[in-house]
Amino acid sequence: MSTSQSKAVPEPWKSFLGEIDDTISSPLRFDCLGGFVVTLLYGMTRTSADIDVFEVAPNSASQMVMQMAMQGGPLHHKYGLYLDKVTVAFVPENYESRLIEMFPGAFKRLRLMALDPYDLALSKLERNTQKDRDDVIYLARTIPFDLSILKERYENELRWQLGNPTREDLTLNLWMEVIREKRTLESF
Repeated sequence: MSTSQSKAVPEPWKSFLGEIDDTISSPLRFDCLGGFVVTLLYGMTRTSADIDVFEVAPNSASQMVMQMAMQGGPLHHKYGLYLDKVTVAFVPENYESRLIEMFPGAFKRLRLMALDPYDLALSKLERNTQKDRDDVIYLARTIPFDLSILKERYENELRWQLGNPTREDLTLNLWMEVIREKRTLESF
């Protein structure tokens, strides 16, 4: 698996996140998902102007940091980047035990934690836009996915959380069918 864990934080992200790090006085963790993770950790070539943050820990720092770095906030105006606090997203139940630190040691107090590739893919299941499907296909090729892990994690840690699990069963099965087909046709 090729990740950017050992690479330097690219600009303008380094300066944007550095300002957040300089502002906080105690350790702060962002649990990240979305395009930021797919591009900066897993190497997909596409642009992203936001960091989708699922969890900010400790939560007490969330409001101050979000006001500074949210869309329309001072850091967004300065860098064109922003934090997006994701309030409606379903992630596998035990995701925290599998978080991957992005850019360890790059900041004094700020830690960016990313969903592992299977959890990241499953976080996109309910929304299922074309961009989400493209991300999942990319991850399946890059990691490469063991489809039995994807399905098991879905069934054991995510399905029970979903509002329409029958629909998401179909979506997951279609994703897995496309991945199998692409593996056969493209040898990925």
